[in-house]
Amino acid sequence: MGPVASKAMGDLIALAVPAGPQLIDLITESWDRGDAFAPLDPKMAPRQRTEQLAVIAPTVVLHLDEDGRLHRDSHDGHPVADGDALVLTTSGTDGRPKAVVHTHDSISASAQATSNALSVDPLVDKWLACLPVTHIGGLSVILRSLVTGTPVDVHDGFDPERVRRAATVGGATLVSLVTRALNQVPAELFRTILIGGAAAPADLPGNVIPTYGMTETGSGVVYGKHILDGCEIQIIDDDHNPVDGPGISGRIALRGPMLFRGYRSADGVVSNPFVDGAWFPTDDLGHWNDDGSLAVEGRRGDVIVTGGRKVWPTPIEQLLAARPDIAEVAVVGRPDPDWGHRVVAVVVPSDPGTPPTVESLKDTVLEHLPPWWAPKELVVRTTPLPRTSLGKLRRPVVLPD
Repeated sequence: MGPVASKAMGDLIALAVPAGPQLIDLITESWDRGDAFAPLDPKMAPRQRTEQLAVIAPTVVLHLDEDGRLHRDSHDGHPVADGDALVLTTSGTDGRPKAVVHTHDSISASAQATSNALSVDPLVDKWLACLPVTHIGGLSVILRSLVTGTPVDVHDGFDPERVRRAATVGGATLVSLVTRALNQVPAELFRTILIGGAAAPADLPGNVIPTYGMTETGSGVVYGKHILDGCEIQIIDDDHNPVDGPGISGRIALRGPMLFRGYRSADGVVSNPFVDGAWFPTDDLGHWNDDGSLAVEGRRGDVIVTGGRKVWPTPIEQLLAARPDIAEVAVVGRPDPDWGHRVVAVVVPSDPGTPPTVESLKDTVLEHLPPWWAPKELVVRTTPLPRTSLGKLRRPVVLPD
């Protein structure tokens, strides 16, 4: 199905307010009026806000002045269709933001499936939201709380000590984190920790569950080895035909009620990448393990083809990151006249005066992976690797200028 015109029924309200009780109240009020909302980072620079508003195309912008008073400004945008609840931007494979439209039905399906998978009891449990609400990993905590009536404590940013108090004093039992945040908080403080945003470490405490999902799915759809109820997954080839058998790599395709309605353009038209009941092909590659669980290999654009063989950055990064002489590492491909591409390790050393050698990196990788996975080049950075606010590597720009 191609682009379709939305039946205008409600405003799209951009909420440029800090995460907290006021944000929850504004979300609730917008939904009660039949409107949809789009979260904006109130701290973003004016140019960034202008760019975001151009992508989202809201009809109203709510923001706070320096005295904390709420202002409602009309904006030259476009309304939403009946049933639309959320517009959230996400970066595609080319890095350009896309506006993802979720309905009340898709948000409810995600919230209920997640809560069922985690055996959430609203009378006992309490969510903590401490990731950016402009990303689905942080916002989905609030949304599932609203849908299921589970209490939630909302923080405007991650602060390790405040997170500890939320668990020890505030009664929070459930939280969603990224790896960098998990490393700063004792995992045993919470009944369950969901971890996403990037590849999870190999060794995790039993109460920490790695997740797979995206903005288009409204949150995670795979928790550990468990696929959420209602979600179906296929591995498909380049022609969108199903690929059968463990270990056979292909593109991950999803189907289920938690999927988004479509992508919203700046003129308010929503383009549907799939029709009801059809499969949504993601830009991620994966395969089935022997035990029937899903193995996510990485984004299609991240794979390095060297000497005709595919190499995935994440397993190499996990091995190298465990070395004490490496503070941060990213693995990318560089064009090579002989190999097509060569594997390059971009390293931030723990001690800038004694960086590792490429030979030692090769030895580390060759202990666990085939020879073609070993880095052929080392690039040493003196500054931190570029990341998103959720800790994801911005892989296309990790190489220094």
